[in-house]
Amino acid sequence: MIIEKDIYQLTVGAFVVGIVRQRGFCKIKKTGWIRDFHAIDNLIHQGVMRVSVDTDRRLIDAQGEQKTTTDLKEIHSNDKSHSQPHSASFSERLYQARQVFEEAKLLQSKLLLDIKSGNLVDLSPVAELTDQMIELIFDNSDALACIINIRKKDDYLLEHSISVSILISILANYAGFEKSLVSQLAIGAFLHDVGKIMIPDQILNKTAGLSVNEFEIMKTHVSHSASIINQVQGISNISQQVVANHHEKLNGTGYPAQLAGDELDLYSRMITVCDIYDALTAQRAYKKGIAQITAFAILSEMAEKGELDKSIVNQLIKSLGVFPVGSLVRLSSNKLALVEKSNQSIPTRPVVKSFFSINQNVFVKARDIDLSHELDIYIEQAVKADDFDLDMEKITEFLLMEG
Repeated sequence: MIIEKDIYQLTVGAFVVGIVRQRGFCKIKKTGWIRDFHAIDNLIHQGVMRVSVDTDRRLIDAQGEQKTTTDLKEIHSNDKSHSQPHSASFSERLYQARQVFEEAKLLQSKLLLDIKSGNLVDLSPVAELTDQMIELIFDNSDALACIINIRKKDDYLLEHSISVSILISILANYAGFEKSLVSQLAIGAFLHDVGKIMIPDQILNKTAGLSVNEFEIMKTHVSHSASIINQVQGISNISQQVVANHHEKLNGTGYPAQLAGDELDLYSRMITVCDIYDALTAQRAYKKGIAQITAFAILSEMAEKGELDKSIVNQLIKSLGVFPVGSLVRLSSNKLALVEKSNQSIPTRPVVKSFFSINQNVFVKARDIDLSHELDIYIEQAVKADDFDLDMEKITEFLLMEG
């Protein structure tokens, strides 16, 4: 039976017949099975939005067992009546989070194109998408927090705003905010950088340092963002404040209005901390991100200087964990591991998944380790994939397949 599926409903094991809807000119040269998550990612990044699938075709897995696409859909279903976020494996939650993240990138891309074309922003899809992220965060924030740390380094403009939206939602949830308030913060963060579409490409995409004049032009993106968002029908005052003040600092050294102290409300202070944290840790094509624990040290130093709100910096660190979910660590066993779950009672001993032997320089069978129980193993240091000539996309692919 031939049926149509949105790209985010597509699962490993599906037999794709053709493309139904897309942005761009991707063509399927021949019909075939989706054998891994990388194949789905390739279709998403090439703008494929909907495909036709033959549900009668089955893929034989490594154990010789036949798995239908229906079986796989049930495993990764987004339907709350079937999903069990607390009992699902980390790999399953990670896959679901990655689907939401990729959907957010498509929406962010569409928003920027609409703005560049002079169209007004439609708030409905933004609110729907951010609410979906918030539901995942309130159920279990680990997978979305992980996605922030393992994302690619070639889509910073799209991914930064999504990541900041996730970060401020995690922070607000940790602080005990009501969902309606978290939603307003998430929407503002999701839209906070839309004004960058008005910045000339030669400045926006420049890989070298900006000149003084270029930086002054770059700073105008905040005013552009605020102007665009103020025209959005149904946007809340809180969302507007988040957009307008995301580069302001507590001591008045920020921009564009040099607001200081009590002129900056709690939500403006929150977005500034989240925005700087993501900018520090994000991998880009021309810049290596720094380890999360190093970024925490920089934020703390900025707070000591009066630039940032110290209590918010501390809450962000607590909400993400000393070793945030999705960060890479080097274990005393000379293995690399991905942090899967924070441990509030013993922050330096989270749950990790080891996957790479540094001695042998090879991927090894993944192993879940609760460092609060296995006391003979400990974290030696936080690291980045680039330190070992590894690619986070390949690491993610390996761990998802292991899961």
